[in-house]
Amino acid sequence: MPRLRARRHDSPTGPPRDRRVVGALRRVPLRVRLVAGFAAAMLLVLAGAGIFVYFRVQYALDLRLDEDLQAQSAQLTDLVHAGTLPQAAGREAVSAVGSFQVLDAGNHVIAGSRDLPAASLLTPGELRAALDRPVRTDRGRLLPISARPLRLYAVPLHAGGPPPPGQPAAALVAVRRNQRDEALRELIAQLTLANLAALAIASLVGYLLARAALQPVERYRTEAALIAAGATGVRLAVSDTAHDEVARLGHTLNDMLAALETALERERRFINDASHELRTPLTLLSTELELALRRPRTAEELEHTVRSAAADTANLIALADTLLSIGVRPIDTDTVPIIDFGALVTGVVNRYHHTTGATLHTTITADLAVRGDATRLQQVITNLLDNALRHGGEPVTVTAARTTNLIILTVHDEGPGMDPQFLPHATERFSRADNARTSPGTGLGLSLVEAIIRAHHGELRICSAGAHHLTDTRSETPCDHPPTGTTVTVLIPAA
Repeated sequence: MPRLRARRHDSPTGPPRDRRVVGALRRVPLRVRLVAGFAAAMLLVLAGAGIFVYFRVQYALDLRLDEDLQAQSAQLTDLVHAGTLPQAAGREAVSAVGSFQVLDAGNHVIAGSRDLPAASLLTPGELRAALDRPVRTDRGRLLPISARPLRLYAVPLHAGGPPPPGQPAAALVAVRRNQRDEALRELIAQLTLANLAALAIASLVGYLLARAALQPVERYRTEAALIAAGATGVRLAVSDTAHDEVARLGHTLNDMLAALETALERERRFINDASHELRTPLTLLSTELELALRRPRTAEELEHTVRSAAADTANLIALADTLLSIGVRPIDTDTVPIIDFGALVTGVVNRYHHTTGATLHTTITADLAVRGDATRLQQVITNLLDNALRHGGEPVTVTAARTTNLIILTVHDEGPGMDPQFLPHATERFSRADNARTSPGTGLGLSLVEAIIRAHHGELRICSAGAHHLTDTRSETPCDHPPTGTTVTVLIPAA
């Protein structure tokens, strides 16, 4: 039984040959690929230019030969019509015409010059065409070199049909193409050498330019490798005088590195602060439970311990909820409902007034519709009032008004104000001013406010003692508030 030879196919999981070729090309350095592509394009351009020049020169040389052939053909035709050519093979009869043959309708030579062969130079098909119209053709090749290259020109001697056998039917003149072919061969050689030299120079210049253009990229890669290895504070060395695409890429990467380092430092500080803030209530909770278990306790003592532990657990849950709320994502203003922001502010202010008895002055205009999350926005108002009453001073003024496309909420207190150097850090998580560390709180209130306002595509401003801090610069609306105390301004796009 004959063996069946299995055909070899590419593995279903393996890449096909064209993918392997593409993969191999991608492993070639970029500068080499650029130079190869540039050289290929230059080769096509130079080859096209060389072909154009060659055919233009060939046309000019052939045109000169054709003019000479037409003049010779006119002389030969006049002699034939005058009857001065012998009917036999008298090849010495006409020499002033140059190289010629007089052919009959059977493609036989009636008369011809001594330098041409005795047989007709035309094929039967060419002769049939020459009996009706002038025919131009060549004998011998340009390459390889022919021993006797000729250009032929044949014209009919009789109109209205071929003459009887033995009578002149077509006049053929010929010129040597030696000089013309030699000029074309020399032109081909010079064009080839010139194009090769131009291609080599262009490729070298292209390689040098590609290397110079990609040198900053290689430098960026080396510096990025250092950064990936753990180096901090490293920036890409971008030239101050360059303004090309690579320089703009370097500046963009430096901005990205600065943003990443800022975010990393912020997250590191957040982790440290969160660990510190969580460690204290957890330690207290653990201590209370350990003390409760050291000796027998009465029911009242155990109940007191459990209630204290429950209060600490509730504080931890509130802290965790606040941390999760800070990471709120931007809302889609096309899908959330429209709410009455003025009624929302009024409700929170009335609740604070009834529960705390604080002095609150409110100015709320009409038509304060916004698109957003009512619970989140209520949390913003609550945190701002809580901060103003806890860390500021009464009276607290709450204003809500509308501009062309913004809803502006301001909460102003008459307290001592914030340190101007603390304003840029006021919205950082667990960040608290020195005079506020003795009061209860976690330092997450303004961080939560900023996160919610950003989620609503708004802007938060904190101004105190003549200093201003803007968390965003989306709006050009100027600040409008008293010069004393602390003013927090919220700008939200109106519905």
